[in-house]
Amino acid sequence: MANTPEVTVGPPDDLGWRKVAINGKYAGKVRSPGELKKLLQHAGLKPGHTVRWLGGDSLAWPDKTAQRRIIGSLMFIGFLLTAGLLLRIGWMDSQKALTFGERLAGYSVLAAALVELIAALATLDYWHKRKIGYSGALVLAGVVIVFICSSSLLLLQIGERFTHWSVIGISFLIGSILAGIELLRSRVWKGLRNPRRIAIGAIVPTLLASINLAYTQLYVPTVTAPLVMSGAEFREASLDSARAVLRVTVHAYVRNNGSIPVYVLGSIYWVHGGPANDITQTRDPRYELIYDGEFVNPAGRELNPGEEISQDSVVEIKDPDKLNYEILRTQTEVYAIRRDRMTLPPEYGQSRDSVEALKRNGKWDPKEPKNAKYRNESKISNSSEILNITRGQQRIRAWRLFFGDYSRIDVAISPPDEKITLDSHDPHYMQRLIDRYGLSLARGSMDQTPFKMLLKKARSAGESSSPDRSGQ
Repeated sequence: MANTPEVTVGPPDDLGWRKVAINGKYAGKVRSPGELKKLLQHAGLKPGHTVRWLGGDSLAWPDKTAQRRIIGSLMFIGFLLTAGLLLRIGWMDSQKALTFGERLAGYSVLAAALVELIAALATLDYWHKRKIGYSGALVLAGVVIVFICSSSLLLLQIGERFTHWSVIGISFLIGSILAGIELLRSRVWKGLRNPRRIAIGAIVPTLLASINLAYTQLYVPTVTAPLVMSGAEFREASLDSARAVLRVTVHAYVRNNGSIPVYVLGSIYWVHGGPANDITQTRDPRYELIYDGEFVNPAGRELNPGEEISQDSVVEIKDPDKLNYEILRTQTEVYAIRRDRMTLPPEYGQSRDSVEALKRNGKWDPKEPKNAKYRNESKISNSSEILNITRGQQRIRAWRLFFGDYSRIDVAISPPDEKITLDSHDPHYMQRLIDRYGLSLARGSMDQTPFKMLLKKARSAGESSSPDRSGQ
């Protein structure tokens, strides 16, 4: 009996493992009577060997294999799916995001995806043998990232349509909360030395760096407004040979004096004739519209900081001697949208169709503006992939509206399948476009010139350019 090995089985741990010692030396861990039998046979001991039980008898086998495997498998799958989504978002944003801050955020998302992959691998150890002391902490870090990503996705979707991404966000949020509760109950930090110091050392620098990044790369560019200047002025004038048509050259321009690149969604310049009055009166019913047109073609052109687009147009005024105008005046309006908030494809500038053609082809919605003459439209993409996911596919539409002696452009951005009931005077709708995409209207300064003086100069120029026939 003195040579009979002494077998001791310790109490079960949180995962159901019981340590086995033979003659005081560690021999392995088991979760069930079957595993204990195999371990003893491997050690050369016969079945029925006397065992000393600590922290529970031969019936204390708390391991729930099916439950453990289901939880571990769900976590593993959840980490892989989250890593795949983060890899997609991070790669797209790091390569194609419109701002430096968003590209930097894309690399941060890639780093989070890497942590999720590591957490998925740690799950295999934590829910199986727990040979790695910090596998539980890695699994907890993965769960925290899932919670942050899913909650952020849902917060960004506030005010948006309910889509399949909403379902995914809710599912992952609930799953991360349940997983976090289970991990906290299991005290996953037990394998770490000084877990409090590690947590503080990781959280504080990350928080400070995130605040600095958010302020310098996200907040500052967001609050910086584009500065688009526009204007028009009269230049030379001339009469045709029969002096029946007065031709006036109008120079219209738009210039980006700010630091934010923009797209020019549309441009308008007007030439009116009427009585002399206060130049600030832009819509006087006594003025007659002589001409209105565009000076930025095609619509949707990019306008970078410091760049200017201009055009000289010749406006014809028939029978000028019969008109009682005191002055001519011209003014511009430019409708722009920030290029760092969206990508506008060339399709926008090539998509113009008249309302008659749209109605003929069954592409006109009766709820669209009634005074529209034509429409531009195209799909757009947002400034980052995460916004493309949360907002879904978007389409921009711009209508040119005419109201007798005045015209304007209305803009709407919405999902392609959403019916638009546009009210350009709705402050909430317009403010949403301003806040989200930086839509802006730049009304140019007005230029006016006395009509009679302009006509006199045109006659004088015509007489001075005529050949002298006195010697004939």
